[in-house]
Amino acid sequence: MRKRTLQRGLTGFWWLTVAFLYLPLVVVVLFSFNASNSAANFTGLSLRWYQRLMGNEEILSAFANSMVLAITSSVIALAIGCLIGYGMYRHRHRKLGWLIVLIYLPIVLPDIVFGISEMAFFVQIHDLTGLLQPGLGTMIIAHVTFQIPFVALIVYSRFVGLDPTLFEAAKDLYATPVKRVVHFMLPTIKPALISAFFLSFTLSVDDFVISFFTSGPESATLPIYIWGAIKKGVSPEINAIAALMIGAVAVAAILSLTFSRRRQA
Repeated sequence: MRKRTLQRGLTGFWWLTVAFLYLPLVVVVLFSFNASNSAANFTGLSLRWYQRLMGNEEILSAFANSMVLAITSSVIALAIGCLIGYGMYRHRHRKLGWLIVLIYLPIVLPDIVFGISEMAFFVQIHDLTGLLQPGLGTMIIAHVTFQIPFVALIVYSRFVGLDPTLFEAAKDLYATPVKRVVHFMLPTIKPALISAFFLSFTLSVDDFVISFFTSGPESATLPIYIWGAIKKGVSPEINAIAALMIGAVAVAAILSLTFSRRRQA
């Protein structure tokens, strides 16, 4: 009897937690279809706020910047993080405590500290050389720096899960280093690479603080646009933008989870 009561209590607590986490998102999505001009009163369903988004050049420009930033930074981070992850695996038996600290530092460092430090660095470089003027380029560099650790750790965990004798078997079959990479390593870690890409993409689309400190006047992303527009009050148009971002991040997260499960299978 006590076990059943405890199980019911834990089940109820679980559903309360889920409701606490996701009901605000449901409300935002619901009010994005609001027919009223007010974000506080729901009078019916309408798609007019999504139609207005399609004709707003500022929003379309912010969306394009977000996609360019997310895709470009994710591809670069994937290439560099993959090499770092493999290097960590190859030298895993050595004492690499300093390297582990460097890998985890961007993950645990507060975003505002990371963003301010990146901004200060780019400003100093620009003053000295004229390069790295704040804009989409500096934002890509900043995003790559915090995406690399996630990619490296995912790739490293995939290599650690492999049988070490597989690498020796590839050598015994006279496979050249290039063939080992193309025909053995890349196909083996492909699910990890796809998962790492979608995770990096999600982190980039969702980021505001680092993007805000490293952006330029013509490189506003959707989170930055929302932050600027929300100062005037939450409107159904802002809810529509937020709903689209929730959908994009949810799709990326689902795809990442799907490939992660295939990797573990």
